[in-house]
Amino acid sequence: MNLAEGVQLVSFIILAVAMIGAALGVVLSPSVVYAAFLLGAVFISISGLYLLLNASFVAAAQILIYVGAVNVLILFAIMLVNKREDFQPVKFAWVRKAVTGGVCAGLFLLLGTTIITTPWAFSTETPIGDDAIYLIGEHFFSDFLLPFELASVLLLMALIGAIVLARRDFLPDAALTSDIENLKLPERPRELVSAAKTEQ
Repeated sequence: MNLAEGVQLVSFIILAVAMIGAALGVVLSPSVVYAAFLLGAVFISISGLYLLLNASFVAAAQILIYVGAVNVLILFAIMLVNKREDFQPVKFAWVRKAVTGGVCAGLFLLLGTTIITTPWAFSTETPIGDDAIYLIGEHFFSDFLLPFELASVLLLMALIGAIVLARRDFLPDAALTSDIENLKLPERPRELVSAAKTEQ
């Protein structure tokens, strides 16, 4: 084993341990904000693994899209949504946990079986560096143009949903009239709040 292989092995171990530890923190952290930050650490660790595989474009896309867009969008959605509800215990919560654990175990077995049984060896030369970026760009704007655009529309829908949720505001106690008391939602859009204030 030469020096380059040793550095790659040590880097892989460090990134793998960081990714697994951050992923466990996402699942086990009681704070949603800390879980979102740890999710960003998971994405950064994955981008480091892509760099070890000589996939520089995928690593840059991982940081730009997942860390710079998706994770920031999750943080904005968590911090801007001001919905406050009293905690209500869920009946038969252990059933949901058992089903979730079973689904996760099944996915783990499926992915593990796929990794073990897939023949990863290939004889064709893989483009590396700038050649790979040119090839990916050519496929993005020819063969995979529709999925690429659908992914951007999906991100736009998530951004609009976060903005709509963030703009909801609570009605003041003085604005609770007879026609508003029948509503089941404890909050309404701000336009209705201002309309109720003008009517008074």
